[in-house]
Amino acid sequence: MTRPAILAHGGAGAPNEDSDGPLAACEHAATFLVDGQPDGALRAVIEAAVILENDERFNAGTGANYRLDGSLQMDAILATSDGRIGSVAAIERVRNPIRVARLVIDSPHVMLCGDGATQFAHTRGIADDPPLTDKARKRMEAALERLKSGEVRPTEQKWRGKDMHGTIGAVARAADGTFAVSCSTGGTSMMLRGRVGDSPIFGAGVMCGPAGAVCATGDGEEIIRRLASMRVYMRIEQGDHPQAACEAVVKEIPAPYTVGFIAVSKDAHGMSATADKMARGAKELT
Repeated sequence: MTRPAILAHGGAGAPNEDSDGPLAACEHAATFLVDGQPDGALRAVIEAAVILENDERFNAGTGANYRLDGSLQMDAILATSDGRIGSVAAIERVRNPIRVARLVIDSPHVMLCGDGATQFAHTRGIADDPPLTDKARKRMEAALERLKSGEVRPTEQKWRGKDMHGTIGAVARAADGTFAVSCSTGGTSMMLRGRVGDSPIFGAGVMCGPAGAVCATGDGEEIIRRLASMRVYMRIEQGDHPQAACEAVVKEIPAPYTVGFIAVSKDAHGMSATADKMARGAKELT
């Protein structure tokens, strides 16, 4: 019998001191991985993501960032090792985008975006509940000040206003040997309306297949350009230990970009991030 396991992260750059959040998510979600529960891996990564979406410390759901125009648009994805994918991009007025991604899996589509995703969520019974917080408002105000002053961060040089990292996610291996991955993000304060990062893109923000599951976090545009999760997955598929695979791809990302990964394979797991800075947790069942 396969040993169940689940890993979760709170985003590249999230303080390691906040790892109690991902750890709590793993502890709760692991209860769905015991033998005999249907779709255990998928249920586990959903429940882990919901806990982190509801934690204001992390940049997803309740912790999502306002965009430069004052809107809140979020991205999320779910994927399983048997090929099911559900994704939403630039969705608004929901507190848990990951639950909408689950509904998309059962629809005829793989991804819904913008107003269409929001309308789909509300017609399927998801509450019209914008996750507005003072923390997000203050973060946006600080970003606008940087933009006005020109005192931007290294990764903000391209258009004098971009700091594109921050995500939550989970990967799981169930007792039946199946895998699943979840990822959800509120983006960053320095985003144009309509911007979609790596998180909801299969192969970039996440990857899942018969060899395992991978979730990325960090500078979204760079993760997309490199199909970073696919790179980690391919290394695992070729026989690398997930820890070695994660570390190898982290090293491929040039400064000043930051990135992090969590990954599970059939019999192991790993996690790595730039400068080893990423709130994280893991739970393996015996």
